[in-house]
Amino acid sequence: QGQLVESGGGLVQAGDSLRLSCAASERAFRSSALGWFRQAPGKEREFVAFITSSGEITHYADSVKGRFTISRDSAKKTGHLQMNSLKPDDTAVYYCAAGPGGTWQQGYNYWGQGTQVTVSS
Repeated sequence: QGQLVESGGGLVQAGDSLRLSCAASERAFRSSALGWFRQAPGKEREFVAFITSSGEITHYADSVKGRFTISRDSAKKTGHLQMNSLKPDDTAVYYCAAGPGGTWQQGYNYWGQGTQVTVSS
């Protein structure tokens, strides 16, 4: 049974917005930072954003800074990634992760199955 489940992906046009959600189990969410990573076809998985367990600190990849916003709702054990001004280069499978945190995949113990985001030009 999945500890993290992403939703909200889809096909949009350049300039549009999408909001991804990540529903977490109590075990995955408790005292964990939440991160978002993405993997485009033929490329390695890369860091997108993370938010600390308290929600006080966020960090973004340069490629999404100013366009994406990460947030979390502790009461609902849910994380979100608001993506604005989407570009074709944002096309990828987006993964939610939970764990100690940071920009490296090794900093996360739990992973979702991914949700596809496709941005057409």
